[in-house]
Amino acid sequence: MIFVKNVTLRRGIKVVLDSASITFTPGEKVGLVGRNGAGKSSFFALLNGSIHEDSGEFSIPAQWKMAQVAQDMPETEQSATDFVIEGDTVLLAAQAEVAAAEASDDGMRMAHAYMDLHDAGAHDAAARAQALILGLGFSAAELNNPVNSFSGGWRMRLQLARALMCPSDLLLLDEPTNHLDLDALVWLEAWLKRYTGTMVVISHDREFLDAVTQVTVHVDNAKLIRYGGNYSKFEDMRAEQLVLQQAAMAKQADKIAHLQKFIDRFKAKASKAKQAQSRVKALERMEKIAPVLADAEFNFEFKEPLNVPNPMLSMLDASFGYPPPEDAPAGTPPTVIVRNINRSVLAGQRIGILGANGQGKSTLVKTVAHALTPIAGEISEGKGLNIGYFAQQELDVLDPAASPLLHMTRLAKDTPVHLRGPGQSGTEQSLRTFLGTFNFSGDMVHQAVGTMSGGEKARLVLCMIVWQRPNLLLLDEPTNHLDLATREALGVALNEFEGTVMLVSHDRALLRAVCDEFWLVTKGGVEPFDGDLDDYQQFLLDEARRVREAAAASAKRSAAATPRP
Repeated sequence: MIFVKNVTLRRGIKVVLDSASITFTPGEKVGLVGRNGAGKSSFFALLNGSIHEDSGEFSIPAQWKMAQVAQDMPETEQSATDFVIEGDTVLLAAQAEVAAAEASDDGMRMAHAYMDLHDAGAHDAAARAQALILGLGFSAAELNNPVNSFSGGWRMRLQLARALMCPSDLLLLDEPTNHLDLDALVWLEAWLKRYTGTMVVISHDREFLDAVTQVTVHVDNAKLIRYGGNYSKFEDMRAEQLVLQQAAMAKQADKIAHLQKFIDRFKAKASKAKQAQSRVKALERMEKIAPVLADAEFNFEFKEPLNVPNPMLSMLDASFGYPPPEDAPAGTPPTVIVRNINRSVLAGQRIGILGANGQGKSTLVKTVAHALTPIAGEISEGKGLNIGYFAQQELDVLDPAASPLLHMTRLAKDTPVHLRGPGQSGTEQSLRTFLGTFNFSGDMVHQAVGTMSGGEKARLVLCMIVWQRPNLLLLDEPTNHLDLATREALGVALNEFEGTVMLVSHDRALLRAVCDEFWLVTKGGVEPFDGDLDDYQQFLLDEARRVREAAAASAKRSAAATPRP
């Protein structure tokens, strides 16, 4: 049992926990939630031994083994498989004992050492590691590639696989879904549901928390408040508490009425399509937790577009991909990812773009956003099309040396006066005021973007998009660094947006709340997906099973074809 009694924690002069108490019983799956800066990471650091309590009592059973995802970027020429195998600390200890026993020439010690090595799973360690790697989205051809050959996001997936490889009684996961796409996320949920130890997870993905936790701990006002149930149950109970606080409700009444007006309007015109009905259910949930949304410290809205062309754009026999590298030999053809696309995007559509990693979701969005040029065919745009683009890597559109105010000043200079809306004079004071609505105030407006957190960069990109008054929003994983409150604010803002949305996201709660139709990018093409997200999740699980069975059959055929010695 993990035991916390009257614990006080300080980080510098700030008291992040003040006489906080809580207990976790063996096997509990706990979601740790709270606003940014509330103390979630500090409590994690207490659990993993990085910091110690300033006062009070804290204990974890001494015999418990702990696993967590290392936050450093691995730099090694080891193969992906070998790197993940080394996460099995029990196996490593058994291997070290075998080496020591052999060096001692002690027969009895060697016998025990070999027995322990077998019990540690040496015989199937590579298979276990590779199952984790494949589950997290790598291809079979990449299993033996050097760790250094992968990009940063893929190396962090290997760190996650390494943590899952470690036999543990306590598993600590801090934002484990940040670098995952939807198919890897579905696999991870299934794995964590089978995990038998105690787990504590910080995540800003509501549906992930709902799927893998049964207890929620809210870090609020320097206390640890325990709620029985997953994140949605916690929200329900929190909403009931806020309803009872009449003073708070009176202050929030206007916000709730505004949200209710939108929900009523959408529900009245929603179609019977399965996707639209899924969205209605998400909005009904939003209606139920309106007090929680109104209590959030951050909210914003997209301004009404100055015009809305229809159609927004049309793709005619279009093929998208990447040009050959600059140092490639002359005549090297471009790399085509998706081809022969004939689709139109209409005013008011809410399109969720689905597809496994590497199928071309981001390529599609980048090409529509003009970050890439079509390889073939054409994209014709409606007159007055104004695109707001959120890139998956925020720094693709941000200057790390520039401040938020300088970003906004440059944006104002590049925006013709006739494309600006009311109140968008572009003066320094008006830009400062606008930044303040996205929680950039005081000295923060002069801070270099390169020194900011991922969440702050994401908020700045949203701020710049909102200022541009787009009529088409292209959002590629916009929630990767956003906390739950900001994700909720984004969902509300997108639902009230009068233009068109094309959204790539592994945040299923956002997809459900915003999208009423889906496109599936798969097998080199783009086609409508007729089901809802539950159908898509089953599609992913079926596809993963098909791939596993095909791989097993291939391995069996190879073994049968190998001549016996």
